[in-house]
Amino acid sequence: MKALKISEAVVRRLPVYLRHLLELKQREVLTVSSQDLGQKLNLNPAQIRKDLAYFGDFGRKGIGYDVSYLIQQIRHILKLDQVIHVGLVGAGKLGHALCNYTVYLKDNMKIVAVFDAQESKINTEINNLKVQPMSDLITTVREKQIRIGIITVPATEAQYVADQFVEAGVEAILNFAPVILRVPSNIRVHTADFTTDLFSLAYYLSDNGKEVPAE
Repeated sequence: MKALKISEAVVRRLPVYLRHLLELKQREVLTVSSQDLGQKLNLNPAQIRKDLAYFGDFGRKGIGYDVSYLIQQIRHILKLDQVIHVGLVGAGKLGHALCNYTVYLKDNMKIVAVFDAQESKINTEINNLKVQPMSDLITTVREKQIRIGIITVPATEAQYVADQFVEAGVEAILNFAPVILRVPSNIRVHTADFTTDLFSLAYYLSDNGKEVPAE
């Protein structure tokens, strides 16, 4: 039987469900209904049930979902029940912030190596990680079994970095550079584009705002 293809939209909603379920568990909530989840997350309860049904029958009619069990199942679906090693290129301000952001550690995402091309940054430390030269990337990715690469370099350097990650054998890339990367079809790329998101928000502003004169 051919495996069911899950849409990207469904996969992107799973971490949203997981985050809220973890909050419920912290508050010692034992069960939750799709209606409650939908109200909290501003989503259609039917959509939530449909999303989860792609992966199994996790709910009980009249009771809802066992919070702890559903957390366990979503973590398994997202492969967060195993440690996933991550490598980062770009030891600038954003790279520092990501390395020092430890929230994802509890979900087994661990940045284990940092690289940069600038000599002045080599051998400096970020959160107990020594910044390595780009010449070390391929060897280190393979030795440390890094599966995800993060790119926080200028747009002009991003494709080169992506090529290095691909050659090293990563399976996915999170790209913060404002450029479209060209990678083989078996490599998954997600681009976090701050400028595009900010500009698109402007579309939803009302037309009666006061123009601020330029200085």
